[in-house]
Amino acid sequence: MLLIKINGGGTQVGREFLPVFSNWAETYDAFVTGKDPAYAAVFENYSKMLGKIAVQSGEKIIEFGSGTGNLTLQLLHQKKRVMAVEPSAAMRKKASSKLPKGFTQYDGDLLEFPEPPFTPDTIVSSFVFHHLNAEEKRAAIEKYYALLPQGGKVIFADTMFLSLQAFQAILRDAKEQGYDALLEDLISEYYPLISELEALFKGAGFTVSFEQQNSYAWLVTAYK
Repeated sequence: MLLIKINGGGTQVGREFLPVFSNWAETYDAFVTGKDPAYAAVFENYSKMLGKIAVQSGEKIIEFGSGTGNLTLQLLHQKKRVMAVEPSAAMRKKASSKLPKGFTQYDGDLLEFPEPPFTPDTIVSSFVFHHLNAEEKRAAIEKYYALLPQGGKVIFADTMFLSLQAFQAILRDAKEQGYDALLEDLISEYYPLISELEALFKGAGFTVSFEQQNSYAWLVTAYK
């Protein structure tokens, strides 16, 4: 049984959620730092997760869904070369106030993006891969496999669940706590089971591992 929902009538590669990204541009940093109780558990250890991604990345990186620039900054502090890709103009504007003057942010998404200015050795993201439905996830993973050299890797943090029962328990908890916005997010977006995501990565040729970061989030590392 797939937890990931399948969209009908073609692909939107996550851009159906652009209004959400725009609405979150000014408040996202408050969410990830625990200032909203409803999302505190979702983003517990957020900074540590980004730090792990930055340290474990190679030297030439494509970052998808760069958002307000939090992971981008950590990568740049590690002296990495970064192509930051973000579909939301509002998010890119917010990030520009943090990022070095003259740093280029690209308009694109997880599947449709400009030609990279280098051959990447690592593809990263944080809390964006769940915006793709099942077929989009498959297409993205296959595209990344083709784009990366041998030994290249995909590293990302995102919300996912060990089992359908674990997901249902999270839904019940959100409802009991009165966290209506979180409940709506959980129902409307495409959060996968780990077994489903593992099958997609292995099917594309990757070796993949999962490391739990909190009750919602896992760190995924996939090697070509």
